[in-house]
Amino acid sequence: MAEHHTWTAVDDYFNTLLVEEDEALGVAGAGSEAAGLPPHQVAPNQGKLLHLLARIQGARTILEIGTLGAYSTLWLARALPEGGRLVTLEADPGHAEVAAANIARAGLAEVVDLRVGKALDTLPKVAEEAGEAGAPFDLVFIDADKPSNPEYLEWALRLTRPGSVIIGDNVVRDGAVTDADSEDPRVRGVRRFTELIAGHPRLTATAVQTVGEKGYDGFVLALVTG
Repeated sequence: MAEHHTWTAVDDYFNTLLVEEDEALGVAGAGSEAAGLPPHQVAPNQGKLLHLLARIQGARTILEIGTLGAYSTLWLARALPEGGRLVTLEADPGHAEVAAANIARAGLAEVVDLRVGKALDTLPKVAEEAGEAGAPFDLVFIDADKPSNPEYLEWALRLTRPGSVIIGDNVVRDGAVTDADSEDPRVRGVRRFTELIAGHPRLTATAVQTVGEKGYDGFVLALVTG
């Protein structure tokens, strides 16, 4: 449709001027799709946004729920200072194999800790380790199966501190988020996720709609305040 063509052209314009994609990022993006992974990774300008948010935050520790081919992982990991670490969780072993190769190609294998298994199964161990180290995460990026978003939010709150940032991707879903009667479990998960954020005393948040090569979607940005 005409709008999508325009959105993509605008993305191309700004990406050409403002987004620096090297070979490692290019392979993690287009190369992951060529390897058979679904085209669900963030767009280049959205990856750069995650990178900038992590730098603005001064994040030293990042948790990513949903790795796919590690495209967003690379953007986030490159924002970390020396000694920083990123834990990323991927349910699909095939996706994780591609992601691990992409992480190694980018020279980030010592920075990124890739855990394979359903996030709700691996998060308890992540929480145990974080508790032992006394080091909650400075930023949490949630980009996995949307029906589990409410549970991911609960874990994110256990694993963060005042001043931490929580980002939830793909919350607009081409406008379907406004349908209170939707039977789509992804829409229902996103709506419950957003409602929990809205009512939580430890969070203040906003949502931003996005258009571009990935279509019409958006993300929630929340700050942990207490």
